[in-house]
Amino acid sequence: MLLNALTAFQLLQQLEEDELHVEKQLAMQLGGAILLGALESRRLRAARRQQSRLYLCRPQLLPNPRIDTPWQILYSSTSDRAFITTMGFDTITFNKLLDAGFRVAWNSITIPRCDVSITGNPRLGRRSLDAAGALGLVLHYLNSTMREISLQQIFALIPTSVTRYIIFGLHILLKVLQKLPEARINWPRTVDDFEELNSLIVARHSRLAGAFASIDGLNLPVETAEDEELENATYNGWLCDHFISSVLVFSPEGKSSFNFLL
Repeated sequence: MLLNALTAFQLLQQLEEDELHVEKQLAMQLGGAILLGALESRRLRAARRQQSRLYLCRPQLLPNPRIDTPWQILYSSTSDRAFITTMGFDTITFNKLLDAGFRVAWNSITIPRCDVSITGNPRLGRRSLDAAGALGLVLHYLNSTMREISLQQIFALIPTSVTRYIIFGLHILLKVLQKLPEARINWPRTVDDFEELNSLIVARHSRLAGAFASIDGLNLPVETAEDEELENATYNGWLCDHFISSVLVFSPEGKSSFNFLL
């Protein structure tokens, strides 16, 4: 009887050890499956991000941004038609913007960077574009809905340079336009001003009494993040494109009188 009890105890102990071994094996398999799933999820996210990273690197671009680029050919042509088509201004206006302060600011102000002191002297020889090229880049950006990859090809710039130059150039252009009388946007101030504008409209459209301007709309595309997760966190993920609606007001004199964003 004692032998039978001892045998039963040994069998019970063996069963408990077998159960612990099975549980340990299941835990290891479950942990491996979780780790494998996490690695696969990371791989898929990286693959999705890679598909959205549509940009060019230096080997895919022309070697020198200041020599024989599409922009250099356009700028050298001094063609009003080409300038207006790509930048919205003729050559005289383009050069006026340069001479009104854009060139001086581009050549005298250090481009903000995390590794450069803003009080240091600008290193003009290290910049990929001169003042005319920088203004051309900004006007191309403002005048069209092209992607940055197209700007890379036109100006032979890597992505970081395109972004940095556009931000810096926009800041300079705003300061220049704020000082130009021709760039000022005026709204009629007196009754006489409104009546004068209305008389121009009534002369052509006799039933539009009281009108003093015409309006138009323009949807300006908004650049979104290349990372799908970041884009969905910032914008409505159900929309394929994002825009800022701009309402433009034109006086009958053919000038842009006022605009506001919605």
